[in-house]
Amino acid sequence: MKLNGRRESNHVEDRRGMGGGAKAGMGGLGAIIIVALITLAQGGSLSDVVGNVFQQQLQGQVSEQAGNGHHTFTADEEEAATFSKQVLGSLEEVWTSQFSQNGLNYEYPTMVLFTGSVSTACGAGSSQMGPFYCSADQKLYLDLSFFADMKNKLGIDINDRNSFAYAYVIAHEVGHHVENLRGILGKAHAAMNRTSREEANKISVQLELLADYYAGCWAHYENEKYRSLTDADLREAIDAARKIGDDYLQKQAQGHANPETFTHGTSEQRMYWLKKGFESGDWNTTTFDYDI
Repeated sequence: MKLNGRRESNHVEDRRGMGGGAKAGMGGLGAIIIVALITLAQGGSLSDVVGNVFQQQLQGQVSEQAGNGHHTFTADEEEAATFSKQVLGSLEEVWTSQFSQNGLNYEYPTMVLFTGSVSTACGAGSSQMGPFYCSADQKLYLDLSFFADMKNKLGIDINDRNSFAYAYVIAHEVGHHVENLRGILGKAHAAMNRTSREEANKISVQLELLADYYAGCWAHYENEKYRSLTDADLREAIDAARKIGDDYLQKQAQGHANPETFTHGTSEQRMYWLKKGFESGDWNTTTFDYDI
């Protein structure tokens, strides 16, 4: 993806290299309840609670960002950070223009770059969760090591450090921010809070596919103005969408897929909506049913 010389966003918090301090004390059910209460009190949804509780159980502790640790970044790390800031700058430009054309005001989200673990308004976050968006503080969180994981662990075919597949990851999280600004995220979370886990998962899938669609819409206008994308870029992003589908990941991990547990959509769905957004650019739709 050609972003050479493009503006870097100023709405970035670089917390890389900071140490994650563990809170001593409670484990088990008590800690889980605390995580849930803090998350809800700070504006998180039931889905945020589920994610934070899962992370709490995974780590056995609640982590928070602490200290001003020193870290020397490699040239590759700095290049990834610069590219990420340029992508966010492009997203700001496109979404500001699109919102303005529709009589709306686009509020810039903040991108937080972190290493390992991070404190958010939705609770404790970790690089093991992958990139994520917190509606309570309107920030997207990214550990740049995820880019290496896309290639090395997920097997996504990436040939360029400035890959559109990487940009797609950031654009997807900003897609959740667009959902938030349009009131879709809040309504969906409210619905998730009053329904069964299986039905909540279905709503989660819709949100994720809509974020994919918005990522495609951004790419549509980015490419329309700057011709920054090639066919190879698009193939890489679609390959990424395929390999982060729930069915693909579950089959890789356990040999079979459990559709009732899907939260992000199948490979086919994710590829479809990313591509559809890129082809149409029609983001200002009122329809929320994004099932194929």
